[in-house]
Amino acid sequence: RAGRMSCPRRAGNPLWSAYEIFAMLLGLGMLALLCLIWLPFALLLHALLPRRLGQPLGRQAIMRGFRFYLGFLQVFCACRFELAELDRLRDAGPLIVAANHPSLLDVVLIASRLPNAVCVIKAALLDRLLFGAAARLAGYIRNDAPLEMILQARAELRAGAQLVIFPEGSRTAGFPLDPFAPGCGLLAWRAKTPVQTLLIEFSTPYLGKAWPLFRRPPLPLHCRIRLGRRFPPPADHAAFTRELEACFRVELSQNTASTATGAA
Repeated sequence: RAGRMSCPRRAGNPLWSAYEIFAMLLGLGMLALLCLIWLPFALLLHALLPRRLGQPLGRQAIMRGFRFYLGFLQVFCACRFELAELDRLRDAGPLIVAANHPSLLDVVLIASRLPNAVCVIKAALLDRLLFGAAARLAGYIRNDAPLEMILQARAELRAGAQLVIFPEGSRTAGFPLDPFAPGCGLLAWRAKTPVQTLLIEFSTPYLGKAWPLFRRPPLPLHCRIRLGRRFPPPADHAAFTRELEACFRVELSQNTASTATGAA
């Protein structure tokens, strides 16, 4: 079980259970609708615009669309998001933004606040029509070719972007954290770029790796993102990967302990 923030739930109330189902369908439906609205524009702009114009436009559209979506979830779906700390990164220049990955919402949360974010995402998502068109326009990087991924990521960082990466490689299965893959450390070493850590904390395991897409969420949902330690560019990528993972484990376990103490 993940040590997440505690959040009260109206357990056993059939009306609240019905609302949770309604909120789930409403939230997923709104996300699909936003993607469908932007889809033809993303396809057209990706075909017509040069990269130097298309990518900034695509990233702005994703940021504004995701920010609207999170606002919608707060108003209609009993969600609360504490993301203000991310605003401190907006003018911080090129960074590798490394975060833990408890939920499918993680990219939505981060990209909603960073106007020049480029994400390393699963190749399968880039190949899907509904989500892939917007991601391709924004210049998101597929994860199925390690060398090409590193070269593209380094080029984006040199152009001033902030690269969002999940060192676990996939959503967390063994909470609070899965072992880190070497990609983030190798990229930081090759790109000579600082690494800013983000700690993502959810009150419930909704849309985690073991959570089916259409399983009713326990509401209300509370999410917070904290800025963690910022590492300078590493000299030894293997040692850095171990240090980065240890840093996350300490931060997340401390939060778990403090949450348990507060709930006792």
